[in-house]
Amino acid sequence: MSETPAVSVVIPLYNKGPYIARALNSVLAQTFQDFEIIVVDDGSTDEGASVVKDFEDTRIHLICQENQGVSAARNRGIEVSRAELIAFLDADDEWLPEHLEVLMGLRSKHPEAGLYATAYSIITTQGELKHPELTSIPPAPWEGVLPSYFLLASIAVMPISTSSVGIPKDLFRKGYAFRIGLNIFEDSLLWGQIAMKYPVAFSWRGGSLYHQQSDNSLTHRIIDFEHPFVSFAEDAIIKSQMPITKSEDLKEYLARLKLDFALRNLMLGKNELAKKTISEVVTNRYRWRKQKLLLMATLPRGMFLNLWKTKRWLSRLILKTEYNRDPWAQILN
Repeated sequence: MSETPAVSVVIPLYNKGPYIARALNSVLAQTFQDFEIIVVDDGSTDEGASVVKDFEDTRIHLICQENQGVSAARNRGIEVSRAELIAFLDADDEWLPEHLEVLMGLRSKHPEAGLYATAYSIITTQGELKHPELTSIPPAPWEGVLPSYFLLASIAVMPISTSSVGIPKDLFRKGYAFRIGLNIFEDSLLWGQIAMKYPVAFSWRGGSLYHQQSDNSLTHRIIDFEHPFVSFAEDAIIKSQMPITKSEDLKEYLARLKLDFALRNLMLGKNELAKKTISEVVTNRYRWRKQKLLLMATLPRGMFLNLWKTKRWLSRLILKTEYNRDPWAQILN
């Protein structure tokens, strides 16, 4: 094992005392062992920091700071990291044993990439194991560079989870960072910013487990602001900072984000804002969803919510992708 680790594992910690030991043990159980672990306790008020201190492995480093949010915690971990590859793990998630080994393999095969990711599975609040339908990616055991991150992100479940990602530290030296003040969308904002300029490499091997059991108030409220990537990307398009081929895929991804924002506004009863947002959407892929949402925007909030809650077909009707169940075939054609 080298004096400078090959991978720095950054774990932000805020009131996740019941779960942090599970996360740490999953790192210590990796088949690839040349790493350091940086846990940044972001002003927790529970026993989480004490749990970390009980681990005797000298590769584990604990940093304590006043509460500043998850972005600041991750950025702090990146700042003190020593490795040239940064891997992220949330304190309530865990890795499968080959995760780091696979990330290192992707890094070796695709040094030009700016993002490396393995597949992820979800543990629901009921304790059920679910596998996201990543039909936008060639079936396992495929691995390689995604042809278009934005095309895939626009037509299917996001192929990347925060706890399945590795990023070269050199990108952070170039100014990339998690946006301070954001406690949601901060990860997909960064993924999008990187994907605009660098390839994204993916593997079905390895993997992480995203746990939904832990308490998180953000999952129980409707987000009332637009995804910050929208304004960032639209500015880049105006300045012609994207290749034409990627620009079209990016525009459809932005259309999806805007329509999602409009839907949330309908849930909040902000019909006029929803109508304005929908009217500004330019899309070929989501033209039918756009029309359906415009129709829903004519309903009073109570009627809309009643339909949304009681008619499961309505959510499927609005959110169903206009692509078929095997969008990869359309990419290849």
